[in-house]
Amino acid sequence: MKTRKIILDCDPGHDDAVAIMMAGKHPSLDLLGITVVAGNQTLDKTLVNALNVCQCIGLDVPVFKGCSKPLVREQITAGSIHGESGLDGPVFAPLKKKENKQHAVDFLIETLMASQGDITIVATGPLTNIAMAMRMEPKIVNKIDQIVLMGGAYQFGNVTPAAEFNIYADPEAAYVVFNSKRPIVMMGLDLTRQAKAYPSIVERIGRRKTKAAKLFYDMMTFFNKTQKEIYGWEGAPLHDPTCIAYLIDPTCVETKPMFTEIELRSEKCYGRTICDYFGITGKKPNTLVGIKLDRNKFWDIVEQCICLYD
Repeated sequence: MKTRKIILDCDPGHDDAVAIMMAGKHPSLDLLGITVVAGNQTLDKTLVNALNVCQCIGLDVPVFKGCSKPLVREQITAGSIHGESGLDGPVFAPLKKKENKQHAVDFLIETLMASQGDITIVATGPLTNIAMAMRMEPKIVNKIDQIVLMGGAYQFGNVTPAAEFNIYADPEAAYVVFNSKRPIVMMGLDLTRQAKAYPSIVERIGRRKTKAAKLFYDMMTFFNKTQKEIYGWEGAPLHDPTCIAYLIDPTCVETKPMFTEIELRSEKCYGRTICDYFGITGKKPNTLVGIKLDRNKFWDIVEQCICLYD
């Protein structure tokens, strides 16, 4: 099995935490590092959450603290979804794992510059760290093999009628990344809303007697509760793990090539991913956009990954 080198840029977040668990030990993935950005909560909280997840499941991967603010706009967070800590639900042991002292942006630049152009960036939060790295050292752009990200939507937003949270949290950073001319795979809300963690799924994985399975159960019990209160859904969409599942088995996601651009100037559509679904503009597609999820394959992959831990 060929191993794909990845860097996971995230803002944990319940679904980010599951993405960490999935990426950490699967034999097809070589997780070089976890870079953390502000997003679902402030940076001090998302960093602690990433460290807590790694410590809890015994994942020995370096964690790097990144950007604490968006490039331009005022900061927003998603505390109503993920709770005050950004990862409410589980009770973690006292934290002993430390972050690496190198800044996440410097790690991205240094690692990509030393690579053979064979590293995939997986982004499950606002794109601030990645955009900043691209601006600080433009030579890294051509060193990126692929960018697989959770963000955007070609239909309906979740933080405004037009925009999805990760893009809306830093649209200017998203603009930089989507204009980088690197291959992008976008798991937007249209795809990730198909990955609802219904109670039967949570119970199924929770029956596995591992620390990772217990963590999944505790996280998703809380996450499902907030999603039901806000949206009325029985199962919370597990957005970010779709990126990892796609890398493990691309057949679990059907994609469609589209030209995608980020709206920055509209007051009502600020942060929208404008995806040319029907090719109306005639512009060459720059994004593979996820449109359909094979749910059975997806949940089998999630369970398989979680069961790799003792």
